[in-house]
Amino acid sequence: MISKSRKEIAAEFLTLCAIGKSHKAFDLFVGENFIHHNTYFKGDRETLMLAMEANAKQNPHKILEIKHTLEDGSLAAVHSHVRQNPNDLGVAVIHIFCFENDKIVELWDFGQPVPQNLINENGMF
Repeated sequence: MISKSRKEIAAEFLTLCAIGKSHKAFDLFVGENFIHHNTYFKGDRETLMLAMEANAKQNPHKILEIKHTLEDGSLAAVHSHVRQNPNDLGVAVIHIFCFENDKIVELWDFGQPVPQNLINENGMF
């Protein structure tokens, strides 16, 4: 059996959460002692899972476009463009995952809104 890389697991986790399948994503890929560092929610597994589920319900046309994935030892990172709907400029997001035994045990996320008028000619992606 060919196992998935950590960066593939991280990307699949985010994809499932974006389409409203956070329970499945957490059941498949997240360890029991999971913690996260999103400053808007308590740092436990259940709170983040429910918040991701609620966001997907509020934004049924959410678009997650993964731009880059990286893996280094027990860490994986995903750089993506997240839009709540097709008309939203969105946010550039980086998620950093820490793994133990191929389960996500820790998560950090950072976002930067896409501005209406980009000054940098190279863009955000």
